[in-house]
Amino acid sequence: MTTLPQHTSSGTTAFRVNGMTCGHCVRAVTDEIGRLAGVRGVSVDLPSGMVTVETTEPLDPAAVAAAVYEAGCEPAL
Repeated sequence: MTTLPQHTSSGTTAFRVNGMTCGHCVRAVTDEIGRLAGVRGVSVDLPSGMVTVETTEPLDPAAVAAAVYEAGCEPAL
């Protein structure tokens, strides 16, 4: 389990998101993060609040945080 990383490379990154309580939250987080450049897959585990993102290029942590906030949730920082 990690908080949003300072820098990430391509591959897989996992982090916790607070405030996800239902399937709608899962879809919103998945959709918002999935729109980011280089994201090829998003997996959300609702009970644990863990989000796993598969990327083809480095993720911008600020963009990930903004996407999570846009989905109505809060990244665990």
